[in-house]
Amino acid sequence: MSYKAPWLALAAASGACAAFNGVFAKLTTTELTTSWSSAISSSLHLSSSNKFIEFIIRGTFFLLNLAFNALMWALFTAALTRASSTTRVSIINTSSNFLITALLGLMIFSEKLPPLWWVGAAGLVVGNVVIGRREEGDEDGDGRSRRQQQAAKGVRLEGDDGPVGEGYRDHHEGEGEEVDGDVLELDTDVEDEAQGVSARGDGGDERR
Repeated sequence: MSYKAPWLALAAASGACAAFNGVFAKLTTTELTTSWSSAISSSLHLSSSNKFIEFIIRGTFFLLNLAFNALMWALFTAALTRASSTTRVSIINTSSNFLITALLGLMIFSEKLPPLWWVGAAGLVVGNVVIGRREEGDEDGDGRSRRQQQAAKGVRLEGDDGPVGEGYRDHHEGEGEEVDGDVLELDTDVEDEAQGVSARGDGGDERR
């Protein structure tokens, strides 16, 4: 039996990858990378203005940017295939992205996060939660989706290839019974008509 990671972990990991993706994209162009390349060049007994070292470092950050971007989409898609709601996946993805981005910005770029930033981030998370709860409200008390409810009623939805639920079979069995009744009535009418023709023929023979 193969192990499948839960959608919650996949969604959180995709948000983390999105945060690292942003960090590496910024390191590709920021002046901080120039300072790092100068320090590395000096430690290698090279000129502090060695452009080759700086080019290698910026190129590495650019490749990491592409790699984490691809990894983020792979994890996000995997979470969508395992979760029952795309909104829930987006909530976890956005929340983890914001929190990890804030921590990385604070540690790497020494960015200050004013209280207003946290208020805005909290408002975004709350808004996503409200949207998720509204989507849950579209399901009935038993947790059945609209497709499951319609299938139980015997309604065939677009994209369905075969019969769904007992209600669908009962519905079509009822149609079959109606068709059989119509055929039986038609056969009876044909027999009555044939008997009438035969009776008229016998009466004509007797008169002759």
